[in-house]
Amino acid sequence: MIRYAFALAAAPFVLSAPAVLPAQATGDLAAVQRHLQSVETMTADFTQTDRNGKVLTGTFTLKKPGKLRFQYEKGVPILIVAEGGALTFIDYSVRQVQRWPIRNSPLGVLLDPTRDITRYAKLVQTGNDRVVSVEANDPKHPEYGKITLIFARQPNAPAGLALQGWVALDSQNNRTTIRLSNQRFGVPVSDGTFKWNDPRRPNVR
Repeated sequence: MIRYAFALAAAPFVLSAPAVLPAQATGDLAAVQRHLQSVETMTADFTQTDRNGKVLTGTFTLKKPGKLRFQYEKGVPILIVAEGGALTFIDYSVRQVQRWPIRNSPLGVLLDPTRDITRYAKLVQTGNDRVVSVEANDPKHPEYGKITLIFARQPNAPAGLALQGWVALDSQNNRTTIRLSNQRFGVPVSDGTFKWNDPRRPNVR
């Protein structure tokens, strides 16, 4: 199971042959940049679909800089947490923990407000004027994977955009789709939210 979780963090709602938009769309890219810089905290429910069509649900929590948590539904022994510059995958069923630098993950685009998305991202066509889609990757490090963020235009959301989810694609073409609902921005989030129990220690789950 942890293999599919890794695809989530190492790696577009599925779009039909997305094409790069012309230069006049740079205003939307700038709006995405403002959104990412202005959101300090966020909570949402999520639905995750992996490459085999398996669906999992849970809650997503973000706090900048550098913190996030994917808390899966009851009965799913996986937890994903980012804190202290590392992205950690915990599989309680096999007492396994894996860690990677956040900077090596496309999810870093959500966590670092200082990153300039206009330098490594491009807009892609969605066929819907109310939807903004941005594809981000590091051309110098294709092994980091690729992420396509999906936003809906909402006047009351930060920078007029609400993050709806993303599709992550890792270097082995493992695709994971995340859809968000019940998004809340600017809510109080305790640092304790990002603590976790190490399954390698005795008497843990």
